[in-house]
Amino acid sequence: MKLARIFLALCLFFSAGALSAADGVGPDIPQATGEPHPEGNDYMRRWHMEMLKHDRDLTMYLGIRPTDSSLAECFECHTVKDEAGVPVTVADERHFCRACHDYAAVRVDCFDCHRSTPADFDEPAPHAMILRGPRFRSWGAGDADVLLAYLSQAMTEPN
Repeated sequence: MKLARIFLALCLFFSAGALSAADGVGPDIPQATGEPHPEGNDYMRRWHMEMLKHDRDLTMYLGIRPTDSSLAECFECHTVKDEAGVPVTVADERHFCRACHDYAAVRVDCFDCHRSTPADFDEPAPHAMILRGPRFRSWGAGDADVLLAYLSQAMTEPN
């Protein structure tokens, strides 16, 4: 009997993943604007990070720059715009990536180095966003500028 209860609990636990925001459970995912993924949305939800890491490795280690799984390719369909029609950055909780990642309490660190909007939008440099972002607010007003000046000087000084 105890084994049956454990089995039932496990079935309920694993079936909960099949629920969606339409059922009142799960993140509210913004609607995409392009064609459906050839692999299917369920596949992309499960494997998008592996695809991004695979392309990262091809680029970083082999110098091959594929676009199949690049962030730029994602923004072709997954750009969320504000009331004025301007794409929101990852700093805005409406950003496409944040819908699921905030819900799952998973930090999106792609945008520490990469832009979080389409290329035709004038977004602040990602590194400037990092040093002025929430992680560094406890430093004080001028500390980020001091750090940037130090790093700039360190990059220009001979060894």
